[in-house]
Amino acid sequence: MRIIHKDTGMSEKSISMLERRGIKCTANRIIVLDALLDEGRPMSMKELEEAIATLDKSSIFRCLTLMKENHLLHVLDGGPEGVRYEVCHHDHSDGKEDSDQHVHFHCLKCGRTFCFEDILIPHVSVPEGYQVEHLEYTIKGICPDCL
Repeated sequence: MRIIHKDTGMSEKSISMLERRGIKCTANRIIVLDALLDEGRPMSMKELEEAIATLDKSSIFRCLTLMKENHLLHVLDGGPEGVRYEVCHHDHSDGKEDSDQHVHFHCLKCGRTFCFEDILIPHVSVPEGYQVEHLEYTIKGICPDCL
């Protein structure tokens, strides 16, 4: 278990990202965003709870909810573990909420999900009359650490 202890909780990158989205920089929000940035991959609530020993589940969830509402996080279907939270690096100034969509890889052995940011989701045409609201592309297999 990796435990995150931040004396000040003041990560410059996290502060900058929160401020760009108009989110007040509190210690809890910075700690949660630091955890996601430090891990560098989508994390489930359970993984975040294990990584952040200094915050309870409800505090973490409130931070995640606020960041999601302000388009700082994407939410991915995490299978049996529920959803996973991923930092969104796009600024959304073009009005497109999910314009940085990329492929994800979910390891069936260790349960971690990884971002393949350089591989974009292929274009998918849907029949007339359907409106796509959200698109996820997840490859499932075994990661290099588990092979």
